[in-house]
Amino acid sequence: MSVLAVAGLAGCSEDPDAGTNGVGKLPPEQIQSRTQRAAASVAAVHLSGTVVAGGATYKLDMRLKSGGSTGSVTADGASFQLLRVGEQLYLKAGADFWTHEDGKDGDASDTAAADKLEGKYVKVPQGDPAYQRFSGFTDKNTLLGSLLTLHGALATDGHHEQGGVRTIRITGDDGSGGTLDVSLEGQPYPLRLVRAGGAGTLVFSDWGKDFAVQKPPKGETVDYGKQLPTS
Repeated sequence: MSVLAVAGLAGCSEDPDAGTNGVGKLPPEQIQSRTQRAAASVAAVHLSGTVVAGGATYKLDMRLKSGGSTGSVTADGASFQLLRVGEQLYLKAGADFWTHEDGKDGDASDTAAADKLEGKYVKVPQGDPAYQRFSGFTDKNTLLGSLLTLHGALATDGHHEQGGVRTIRITGDDGSGGTLDVSLEGQPYPLRLVRAGGAGTLVFSDWGKDFAVQKPPKGETVDYGKQLPTS
């Protein structure tokens, strides 16, 4: 009877890594490397959540791939759409966005100009500060390359679930250096990232799911040339 009892207890202890891709059994450093390689090897991803950078909080909902990106960004109460086709970056927003400057509305001439830009795709010149500020949100390799590295000593923090998918969680400095949930099903893609220092939380989905990007029609595009208006 005692032998049967021991056998029964052994049968009840399930292996949390059974039927998975096996990364849950690896040291945390190898898990981080595997997920970085998996993210770099696939063409497209959907990223959503918040990023705190330069004292500002950005709410992102972006679809990213090497040839271009599309999605929306909200910052300081203003929302706008970003579209990148190759190296060309376009910004589309309402009139309120174009009159917003230091928290105040512009004068009547600014308002009139903003009304003309409402709903238009404004081409952002590569030499304009706005290009440097926003293009990083549309570059898959640059964005993920900077995000998917935890800070400090790495450790595993048990098995979890994200969007119905089993994950293994790794942490940096017991969580103060960020946490990353990695898929245990299929490829070890990153599924959820909590950035170090409260610098935002991001969810990754639709890995490898392609989407179309194309230049907006000329009738819906505004090109100021080398620099955007100051406002």
